[in-house]
Amino acid sequence: MNANAKVLDSQQLLIHWQGHRNLTRRVIEAFPEKDLFEFSIGGMRPFSKLVLEMIAIAGPALKSIVDGTITEFDESFNPTTKVEILKKWDEETEVINEYFSQISEERFQEMFNLFGQYEFPIYQNVLYFIDNEIHHRGQGYVYLRALGIEPPFFWERER
Repeated sequence: MNANAKVLDSQQLLIHWQGHRNLTRRVIEAFPEKDLFEFSIGGMRPFSKLVLEMIAIAGPALKSIVDGTITEFDESFNPTTKVEILKKWDEETEVINEYFSQISEERFQEMFNLFGQYEFPIYQNVLYFIDNEIHHRGQGYVYLRALGIEPPFFWERER
């Protein structure tokens, strides 16, 4: 077995992740503003709160990984409009691009204590960021369908 064999390199993983981010952005855009902040089903959080969690994880976590610092999870960003959320989403996309590119291929195997709570190899942390986004975007799809709005096709990740 070749220990150096891989399915994706880090650039391909980033492109994959950014495809998901493009799709999630389109889901945010599809929500009527009032429903983005207020609509929920079965006691789940409104989609705006789910998006704020995604925003609080990805960019700050990558910055921590690159800087080698352990920071606390911070959901203090408190927008009141969809425009504010989309602006912050786009800013965090740039943060992701900036910091992801600073992680060498070798570092993805290193252990990292994310937010001082979870210690896993860096690649598993990155996969968690993507999985978390897909999970919450799925909730957004359910909300949109309940509102009678056709969500974007999940396979259309490019803008």
